[in-house]
Amino acid sequence: MTREKKERSPLTRGGVLAACGVAFGLLALCVVLATSFGAGRIPIVGWLGGAQTLTESERTILFQVRLPRVLLAAILGGSLTVAGTVFQAFLRNPLADPYVLGVSGGASIGGVVALVLGFGAGGLFGGLGIVPLFAFAGALGALLLIEWVATVGGRLTVYTVLLTGAIFNAFSASLIYFIQSVASLEQLHAIVFYLMGRVPAFGYGTLAVIGGATAITTLGLLTLSRDYNALSLGEEGAMHLGVDVERLKRLTFVLGSLLTGLTVSVAGMIGFVGLVVPHMLRLVLGPDHRRLLPCAFFGGGAFLVLADLVARTAIAPNELPVGVVTALVGGPFFLYLLRTRSDRHGFP
Repeated sequence: MTREKKERSPLTRGGVLAACGVAFGLLALCVVLATSFGAGRIPIVGWLGGAQTLTESERTILFQVRLPRVLLAAILGGSLTVAGTVFQAFLRNPLADPYVLGVSGGASIGGVVALVLGFGAGGLFGGLGIVPLFAFAGALGALLLIEWVATVGGRLTVYTVLLTGAIFNAFSASLIYFIQSVASLEQLHAIVFYLMGRVPAFGYGTLAVIGGATAITTLGLLTLSRDYNALSLGEEGAMHLGVDVERLKRLTFVLGSLLTGLTVSVAGMIGFVGLVVPHMLRLVLGPDHRRLLPCAFFGGGAFLVLADLVARTAIAPNELPVGVVTALVGGPFFLYLLRTRSDRHGFP
Protein backbone atom coordinates (compact mmCIF):
# COMPACT_ATOMS: atom_id res chain seq x y z
CA MET A 1 0.00 0.00 0.00
CA THR A 2 1.38 3.39 -0.97
CA ARG A 3 1.87 6.24 1.44
CA GLU A 4 -0.94 8.22 -0.22
CA LYS A 5 -3.41 5.37 0.25
CA LYS A 6 -2.41 5.01 3.88
CA GLU A 7 -3.08 8.69 4.45
CA ARG A 8 -6.52 8.33 2.90
CA SER A 9 -7.45 5.19 4.81
CA PRO A 10 -10.65 5.57 6.86
CA LEU A 11 -10.40 6.39 10.53
CA THR A 12 -11.10 3.37 12.73
CA ARG A 13 -12.19 3.13 16.35
CA GLY A 14 -8.91 1.41 17.14
CA GLY A 15 -6.99 4.31 15.62
CA VAL A 16 -8.95 6.80 17.71
CA LEU A 17 -8.38 4.80 20.90
CA ALA A 18 -4.67 4.47 20.14
CA ALA A 19 -4.27 8.21 19.59
CA CYS A 20 -6.21 8.95 22.78
CA GLY A 21 -4.11 6.44 24.69
CA VAL A 22 -0.88 8.13 23.61
CA ALA A 23 -2.29 11.58 24.47
CA PHE A 24 -3.48 10.35 27.87
CA GLY A 25 -0.08 8.76 28.53
CA LEU A 26 1.59 12.08 27.74
CA LEU A 27 -0.74 13.86 30.16
CA ALA A 28 -0.07 11.26 32.88
CA LEU A 29 3.69 11.70 32.41
CA CYS A 30 3.35 15.48 32.69
CA VAL A 31 1.29 15.10 35.87
CA VAL A 32 3.98 12.93 37.46
CA LEU A 33 6.72 15.39 36.50
CA ALA A 34 4.76 18.44 37.67
CA THR A 35 3.98 16.92 41.07
CA SER A 36 7.58 15.80 41.55
CA PHE A 37 9.23 19.18 41.00
CA GLY A 38 8.71 22.42 42.87
CA ALA A 39 10.04 24.29 45.89
CA GLY A 40 10.75 20.88 47.41
CA ARG A 41 11.51 17.97 45.10
CA ILE A 42 9.61 14.73 45.63
CA PRO A 43 11.25 11.57 44.27
CA ILE A 44 9.44 10.12 41.28
CA VAL A 45 9.96 6.74 42.96
CA GLY A 46 7.26 7.93 45.36
CA TRP A 47 4.79 7.54 42.51
CA LEU A 48 6.27 4.30 41.25
CA GLY A 49 6.86 2.64 44.60
CA GLY A 50 3.79 3.84 46.43
CA ALA A 51 3.10 6.62 48.91
CA GLN A 52 4.55 4.55 51.75
CA THR A 53 8.05 5.31 50.41
CA LEU A 54 7.53 9.03 51.10
CA THR A 55 7.88 10.91 54.35
CA GLU A 56 4.84 12.45 56.01
CA SER A 57 5.74 15.95 54.82
CA GLU A 58 6.30 14.69 51.26
CA ARG A 59 2.90 12.99 51.25
CA THR A 60 1.27 16.21 52.48
CA ILE A 61 2.95 18.28 49.77
CA LEU A 62 2.17 15.73 47.08
CA PHE A 63 -1.48 14.94 47.82
CA GLN A 64 -2.72 18.10 49.53
CA VAL A 65 -0.84 20.84 47.69
CA ARG A 66 0.58 19.85 44.33
CA LEU A 67 -1.67 17.11 43.01
CA PRO A 68 -4.94 19.11 43.26
CA ARG A 69 -3.34 22.07 41.51
CA VAL A 70 -1.80 19.92 38.78
CA LEU A 71 -5.10 18.11 38.15
CA LEU A 72 -6.90 21.45 37.96
CA ALA A 73 -4.32 22.68 35.44
CA ALA A 74 -4.99 19.57 33.35
CA ILE A 75 -8.74 20.18 33.44
CA LEU A 76 -8.43 23.87 32.57
CA GLY A 77 -5.92 23.26 29.78
CA GLY A 78 -8.12 20.57 28.28
CA SER A 79 -11.18 22.84 28.47
CA LEU A 80 -9.45 25.72 26.71
CA THR A 81 -8.10 23.45 23.98
CA VAL A 82 -11.45 21.78 23.29
CA ALA A 83 -13.16 25.19 23.22
CA GLY A 84 -10.53 26.54 20.83
CA THR A 85 -10.84 23.51 18.56
CA VAL A 86 -14.62 23.73 18.21
CA PHE A 87 -14.59 27.52 17.78
CA GLN A 88 -12.05 27.18 14.97
CA ALA A 89 -14.32 24.61 13.33
CA PHE A 90 -17.48 26.67 13.96
CA LEU A 91 -15.98 29.91 12.64
CA ARG A 92 -13.82 28.13 10.03
CA ASN A 93 -10.99 30.42 11.09
CA PRO A 94 -7.57 29.08 12.15
CA LEU A 95 -6.93 32.18 14.27
CA ALA A 96 -10.00 31.77 16.49
CA ASP A 97 -9.46 31.06 20.19
CA PRO A 98 -11.78 30.49 23.17
CA TYR A 99 -11.90 34.20 23.99
CA VAL A 100 -13.02 35.41 20.56
CA LEU A 101 -16.78 35.31 21.21
CA GLY A 102 -16.89 37.63 24.20
CA VAL A 103 -17.93 35.39 27.09
CA SER A 104 -14.49 35.73 28.65
CA GLY A 105 -15.11 39.47 28.89
CA GLY A 106 -18.23 38.90 30.98
CA ALA A 107 -16.37 36.48 33.24
CA SER A 108 -13.54 38.98 33.70
CA ILE A 109 -15.98 41.74 34.64
CA GLY A 110 -17.64 39.49 37.22
CA GLY A 111 -14.32 38.51 38.76
CA VAL A 112 -13.02 42.08 38.86
CA VAL A 113 -16.23 43.36 40.46
CA ALA A 114 -15.96 40.68 43.16
CA LEU A 115 -12.37 41.69 43.89
CA VAL A 116 -13.29 45.36 44.16
CA LEU A 117 -16.15 44.49 46.52
CA GLY A 118 -13.64 42.76 48.78
CA PHE A 119 -14.63 39.12 48.17
CA GLY A 120 -11.14 37.95 47.23
CA ALA A 121 -10.64 36.00 50.44
CA GLY A 122 -14.13 34.53 50.66
CA GLY A 123 -14.81 30.84 50.07
CA LEU A 124 -17.83 28.61 49.51
CA PHE A 125 -18.54 25.00 48.61
CA GLY A 126 -15.38 23.36 49.91
CA GLY A 127 -13.01 26.20 49.08
CA LEU A 128 -14.47 27.57 45.85
CA GLY A 129 -13.97 31.31 46.16
CA ILE A 130 -16.69 33.90 45.73
CA VAL A 131 -14.66 35.51 42.92
CA PRO A 132 -15.11 32.49 40.60
CA LEU A 133 -18.84 32.46 41.38
CA PHE A 134 -19.15 36.14 40.42
CA ALA A 135 -17.05 35.52 37.33
CA PHE A 136 -19.13 32.55 36.19
CA ALA A 137 -22.30 34.59 36.72
CA GLY A 138 -20.75 37.26 34.50
CA ALA A 139 -19.94 34.64 31.88
CA LEU A 140 -23.52 33.34 31.87
CA GLY A 141 -24.86 36.88 31.59
CA ALA A 142 -22.55 37.61 28.66
CA LEU A 143 -23.50 34.33 26.99
CA LEU A 144 -27.21 35.13 27.13
CA LEU A 145 -26.69 38.73 26.00
CA ILE A 146 -24.41 37.85 23.08
CA GLU A 147 -26.71 35.05 21.89
CA TRP A 148 -29.71 37.39 22.04
CA VAL A 149 -27.97 40.17 20.12
CA ALA A 150 -26.38 37.82 17.55
CA THR A 151 -29.58 35.92 16.76
CA VAL A 152 -31.12 37.55 13.69
CA GLY A 153 -34.30 36.13 12.22
CA GLY A 154 -33.98 33.04 14.41
CA ARG A 155 -30.51 32.26 13.00
CA LEU A 156 -27.11 32.53 14.65
CA THR A 157 -24.79 33.68 11.88
CA VAL A 158 -21.01 33.51 12.12
CA TYR A 159 -20.58 37.15 11.11
CA THR A 160 -22.94 38.53 13.74
CA VAL A 161 -21.49 36.28 16.46
CA LEU A 162 -17.95 37.43 15.69
CA LEU A 163 -18.92 41.09 15.49
CA THR A 164 -20.96 40.93 18.69
CA GLY A 165 -18.18 39.11 20.52
CA ALA A 166 -15.56 41.61 19.39
CA ILE A 167 -17.69 44.58 20.47
CA PHE A 168 -18.49 43.00 23.83
CA ASN A 169 -14.81 42.21 24.46
CA ALA A 170 -13.90 45.82 23.70
CA PHE A 171 -16.67 47.07 26.01
CA SER A 172 -15.53 44.68 28.76
CA ALA A 173 -11.93 45.82 28.47
CA SER A 174 -12.99 49.47 28.73
CA LEU A 175 -15.13 48.76 31.79
CA ILE A 176 -12.29 46.87 33.46
CA TYR A 177 -9.91 49.76 32.76
CA PHE A 178 -12.40 52.13 34.38
CA ILE A 179 -12.68 49.89 37.46
CA GLN A 180 -8.89 49.71 37.70
CA SER A 181 -8.65 53.51 37.56
CA VAL A 182 -10.83 53.90 40.66
CA ALA A 183 -9.59 50.84 42.57
CA SER A 184 -7.22 51.03 45.51
CA LEU A 185 -3.59 49.95 45.14
CA GLU A 186 -4.29 46.63 46.86
CA GLN A 187 -7.34 45.98 44.69
CA LEU A 188 -5.42 46.94 41.56
CA HIS A 189 -2.70 44.42 42.42
CA ALA A 190 -5.30 41.65 42.88
CA ILE A 191 -7.07 42.59 39.61
CA VAL A 192 -3.85 42.54 37.57
CA PHE A 193 -2.81 39.13 38.85
CA TYR A 194 -6.32 37.76 38.33
CA LEU A 195 -6.42 38.93 34.72
CA MET A 196 -2.92 37.59 33.99
CA GLY A 197 -4.11 34.07 34.77
CA ARG A 198 -3.04 31.62 37.45
CA VAL A 199 -3.92 28.08 38.49
CA PRO A 200 -5.39 28.28 42.02
CA ALA A 201 -5.26 25.63 44.73
CA PHE A 202 -8.63 24.06 45.50
CA GLY A 203 -9.65 21.02 47.53
CA TYR A 204 -10.66 17.73 45.96
CA GLY A 205 -14.36 18.46 46.46
CA THR A 206 -14.20 21.64 44.41
CA LEU A 207 -11.97 19.88 41.92
CA ALA A 208 -14.63 17.19 41.46
CA VAL A 209 -17.32 19.80 40.79
CA ILE A 210 -15.20 21.62 38.21
CA GLY A 211 -14.09 18.35 36.63
CA GLY A 212 -17.65 17.02 36.45
CA ALA A 213 -18.97 20.16 34.78
CA THR A 214 -16.08 20.12 32.32
CA ALA A 215 -16.56 16.43 31.52
CA ILE A 216 -20.27 16.81 30.78
CA THR A 217 -19.71 19.82 28.52
CA THR A 218 -16.78 18.21 26.72
CA LEU A 219 -18.70 14.97 26.11
CA GLY A 220 -21.52 17.03 24.62
CA LEU A 221 -19.07 18.56 22.13
CA LEU A 222 -17.50 15.16 21.35
CA THR A 223 -20.88 13.92 20.09
CA LEU A 224 -20.72 16.64 17.42
CA SER A 225 -17.34 15.62 15.99
CA ARG A 226 -18.76 14.16 12.76
CA ASP A 227 -20.78 17.33 12.21
CA TYR A 228 -17.64 19.45 12.52
CA ASN A 229 -16.03 17.36 9.79
CA ALA A 230 -19.01 18.05 7.55
CA LEU A 231 -18.94 21.76 8.43
CA SER A 232 -15.45 22.01 6.94
CA LEU A 233 -17.22 21.82 3.56
CA GLY A 234 -19.17 24.98 4.38
CA GLU A 235 -22.66 25.41 5.77
CA GLU A 236 -24.37 24.48 2.52
CA GLY A 237 -22.21 21.40 2.07
CA ALA A 238 -22.89 20.31 5.65
CA MET A 239 -26.66 20.71 5.15
CA HIS A 240 -26.47 18.50 2.07
CA LEU A 241 -24.88 15.84 4.26
CA GLY A 242 -27.83 16.00 6.66
CA VAL A 243 -26.31 18.20 9.37
CA ASP A 244 -28.63 20.55 11.22
CA VAL A 245 -26.24 23.47 10.88
CA GLU A 246 -28.27 25.92 12.96
CA ARG A 247 -28.46 23.46 15.86
CA LEU A 248 -24.73 22.72 15.51
CA LYS A 249 -23.80 26.42 15.62
CA ARG A 250 -25.95 27.11 18.64
CA LEU A 251 -24.70 24.09 20.59
CA THR A 252 -21.09 24.94 19.74
CA PHE A 253 -21.53 28.54 20.83
CA VAL A 254 -23.25 27.63 24.10
CA LEU A 255 -21.13 24.64 25.16
CA GLY A 256 -17.83 26.17 24.02
CA SER A 257 -18.67 29.41 25.80
CA LEU A 258 -19.55 27.54 28.99
CA LEU A 259 -16.15 25.82 28.93
CA THR A 260 -14.47 29.18 28.40
CA GLY A 261 -16.50 30.91 31.08
CA LEU A 262 -15.78 28.17 33.61
CA THR A 263 -12.04 28.36 32.92
CA VAL A 264 -11.84 32.16 33.12
CA SER A 265 -13.95 32.12 36.28
CA VAL A 266 -11.53 29.80 38.03
CA ALA A 267 -8.15 30.85 36.64
CA GLY A 268 -8.50 34.22 34.90
CA MET A 269 -7.28 34.86 31.36
CA ILE A 270 -4.83 32.14 30.31
CA GLY A 271 -4.09 33.03 26.74
CA PHE A 272 -3.00 31.08 23.66
CA VAL A 273 -3.69 27.55 24.99
CA GLY A 274 -6.83 27.27 22.88
CA LEU A 275 -4.99 28.66 19.86
CA VAL A 276 -1.64 26.89 19.97
CA VAL A 277 -2.48 23.35 21.03
CA PRO A 278 -5.26 22.61 18.48
CA HIS A 279 -2.88 23.51 15.64
CA MET A 280 -0.07 21.45 17.10
CA LEU A 281 -2.40 18.46 17.26
CA ARG A 282 -3.70 19.02 13.73
CA LEU A 283 -0.16 18.86 12.41
CA VAL A 284 0.26 15.46 14.07
CA LEU A 285 -3.23 13.93 13.89
CA GLY A 286 -4.83 15.64 10.90
CA PRO A 287 -8.12 17.57 10.80
CA ASP A 288 -10.58 14.73 11.62
CA HIS A 289 -12.47 15.90 14.72
CA ARG A 290 -13.38 12.35 15.76
CA ARG A 291 -9.75 11.90 16.75
CA LEU A 292 -8.80 15.54 17.25
CA LEU A 293 -11.36 16.51 19.91
CA PRO A 294 -10.68 13.76 22.48
CA CYS A 295 -6.92 14.17 22.02
CA ALA A 296 -7.33 17.94 22.36
CA PHE A 297 -8.44 17.57 25.95
CA PHE A 298 -5.45 15.45 26.96
CA GLY A 299 -2.97 17.46 24.87
CA GLY A 300 -4.22 20.79 26.21
CA GLY A 301 -4.08 19.45 29.74
CA ALA A 302 -0.47 18.34 29.28
CA PHE A 303 0.47 21.73 27.82
CA LEU A 304 -0.97 23.73 30.72
CA VAL A 305 0.44 21.35 33.34
CA LEU A 306 3.94 21.94 31.92
CA ALA A 307 3.32 25.69 31.65
CA ASP A 308 2.22 25.80 35.29
CA LEU A 309 5.32 23.82 36.28
CA VAL A 310 7.49 26.45 34.58
CA ALA A 311 5.47 29.22 36.28
CA ARG A 312 6.09 27.63 39.69
CA THR A 313 9.79 26.89 39.27
CA ALA A 314 11.29 29.44 36.85
CA ILE A 315 11.86 32.16 39.48
CA ALA A 316 11.30 30.13 42.67
CA PRO A 317 10.49 30.88 45.43
CA ASN A 318 8.44 33.51 43.57
CA GLU A 319 5.86 32.45 41.02
CA LEU A 320 5.04 33.66 37.52
CA PRO A 321 1.42 33.99 36.36
CA VAL A 322 0.84 30.98 34.13
CA GLY A 323 -0.78 33.27 31.57
CA VAL A 324 2.64 34.91 31.09
CA VAL A 325 4.25 31.55 30.32
CA THR A 326 1.57 30.51 27.81
CA ALA A 327 1.75 33.94 26.15
CA LEU A 328 5.53 33.66 25.73
CA VAL A 329 4.94 30.41 23.82
CA GLY A 330 1.72 31.40 22.08
CA GLY A 331 2.74 34.88 20.92
CA PRO A 332 5.46 33.76 18.50
CA PHE A 333 3.27 30.86 17.36
CA PHE A 334 0.41 33.26 16.63
CA LEU A 335 2.71 35.34 14.43
CA TYR A 336 3.80 32.14 12.70
CA LEU A 337 0.16 31.35 11.93
CA LEU A 338 -0.39 34.81 10.50
CA ARG A 339 2.49 34.24 8.11
CA THR A 340 1.72 30.66 7.12
CA ARG A 341 -2.08 30.21 7.45
CA SER A 342 -3.08 27.80 4.75
CA ASP A 343 -5.03 24.61 4.19
CA ARG A 344 -2.18 22.49 5.55
CA HIS A 345 -3.53 23.42 9.01
CA GLY A 346 -6.78 21.66 8.21
CA PHE A 347 -8.85 24.66 7.11
CA PRO A 348 -10.25 25.63 3.72
